[in-house]
Amino acid sequence: MPTTLTAFADVTTSDSALRRFLHGLPGVDAVGLEARAASLGTRSIKTTAKAYAIDLAISMIDLTTLEGADTPGKVRSLAAKAVNPDPLDRTTPMTAAVCVYPDMVATAKAALNGAAVKVASVATAFPAGRAALPVKLADTRDAVAAGADEIDMVIDRGAFLAGRYLETYELIKAVKEACVRPDGTAARLKVIFETGELSTYDNIRRASWIGMLAGADFIKTSTGKVGVNATPANTLLMLEAVRDFKAQTGIQIGVKPAGGIRTTKDAIKFLVLVNETAGEDWLTNEWFRFGASSLLNDLLMQRQKLSTGRYSGPDYVTVD
Repeated sequence: MPTTLTAFADVTTSDSALRRFLHGLPGVDAVGLEARAASLGTRSIKTTAKAYAIDLAISMIDLTTLEGADTPGKVRSLAAKAVNPDPLDRTTPMTAAVCVYPDMVATAKAALNGAAVKVASVATAFPAGRAALPVKLADTRDAVAAGADEIDMVIDRGAFLAGRYLETYELIKAVKEACVRPDGTAARLKVIFETGELSTYDNIRRASWIGMLAGADFIKTSTGKVGVNATPANTLLMLEAVRDFKAQTGIQIGVKPAGGIRTTKDAIKFLVLVNETAGEDWLTNEWFRFGASSLLNDLLMQRQKLSTGRYSGPDYVTVD
């Protein structure tokens, strides 16, 4: 099996070549996609399997605060919760990461104090992406210099929707290069498409391939700042894309649905999608994440319910 992008070398040599490739991808059967996503969402998981799924979902969360009112105290509190989600049960897994704005990266890094939880930072003029390229790259470099382990960038949806595919590709490549530290190590790059603004499933498939060809480590549905964010159908489509990309290149790329995933039932539906579409190789926080804030609380309450047989009181979990 090849493990490089050699087979796609000619695809990105020009805007017209990239357009031909993207528009040559198989069209998405919207009815079939939504029907399969709905069907997989009916799978029932009980007892031991449910307990495993809850712990797995906790370990996959990028615990997120992306508000204008964020303070150092709120970020430190979030970091403490990420490391020790349930102070009454030390067997509870840590979350995968804490996700913050670039100016809060250093605060989050210090608060985590060497814990295994990653620091993720949004960048590139999140959430709209309406800034000049030098500003986007400076935004990225600042976050990496402050200690970010992962960068969540946004594409220019205006450029993409106008058909400027090579411009979108070059932006992702440039941000990928900005993720490299002076010592040669690099922050992992998650590329956000804002699927709710891409209008069609065909566009989501095309954006997925642009991101993967440009070197994304993860492809991500959304910012959580628009009306339509992660859905089972758009996540299923992206899981199919990373599965097919690995089959053709040998390169594995992660998927991160974000926005609107609030309950344990929702999270388990997405885990079923992962298992049935991409396979077990993606059932780890190395390759699948949830972008969420409130989801963790519901997972913790469901976890206690399985352990004790009763639901927690309202003060059992912190309110973020």
